Amino acid sequence: MTTGSGDSGSGDLARLSLNQETVRQLSLPELCEGLTRLGVPGVGLWREPVQRYGPEAAARLVREHGLTVTSLCRGGFFTAEEPAARRRALDDNRAAVDEAATLGTSTLVLVSGGLPEGPGGKDLEGARERVAEALAELGPYARERGVRLAVEPLHPMYASDRCVVSTLGQALALAERFPAEEVGVVVDTYHLWWDERVPAQIARAGADGRIAAFQVADWVTPLPEGVLLGRGQLGDGAVDLRAFRRAVDAAGYEGAVEVEIFNPALWERDGAEVLRETAERYVRHVLG
Repeated sequence: MTTGSGDSGSGDLARLSLNQETVRQLSLPELCEGLTRLGVPGVGLWREPVQRYGPEAAARLVREHGLTVTSLCRGGFFTAEEPAARRRALDDNRAAVDEAATLGTSTLVLVSGGLPEGPGGKDLEGARERVAEALAELGPYARERGVRLAVEPLHPMYASDRCVVSTLGQALALAERFPAEEVGVVVDTYHLWWDERVPAQIARAGADGRIAAFQVADWVTPLPEGVLLGRGQLGDGAVDLRAFRRAVDAAGYEGAVEVEIFNPALWERDGAEVLRETAERYVRHVLG
């Protein structure tokens, strides 16, 4: 593995990005310093810690370390039926677009939202249609600011409370209503590894220029309590990470490979050690 202080983007790590949540125990300055030391060129950021640090200050910090912000997580949660709640969601997403533009990333990752409370609480198709309505309103706003909305399908176990978009096909069906410059999709191994239709859908997404982000994490069993925090370190689980990387490459995707792992066991460890291990696992299990 090629690493080295100041050797940002060299060798095997040239496409690697580390999502902030993978090492949430590190402050943003510590994360930037650690990535620069390893020669990792990309970082994926989350709105809450960026807001605490200040978007403008975060943008300066990242630039000073020679890093590229590969994505901002997250916007979305579009499925409320109540008009005031929908207006609040749209306003919050406009703010997220502005934050992404300030950080210099062209990708705002969207988690669409789960089934709403109320009479429409079991209407999956109706909820997905409200996602489409939000994309129609936000897409031009984002495009004017150099940001693309990236619809992320989540594993079906999240459909009721977090994301009614469960497959890459469903994400593409939404995205393809709009110009590719406005709306793309996220290919995330943790959420999609189980679906035999994914290779064909990745090819379809690539042919239309829709792959806005490629995120990797492993699926480990038994699932822990609170499956949201159950992503595994690369190589520890069931996902053929290398096959996913080859598929997105074959589809024409040339962007970052962003490692996004939510795992309390990793957060309890020394952050610099986790960074080193993740870079090594990336080379071995995603590139190898």
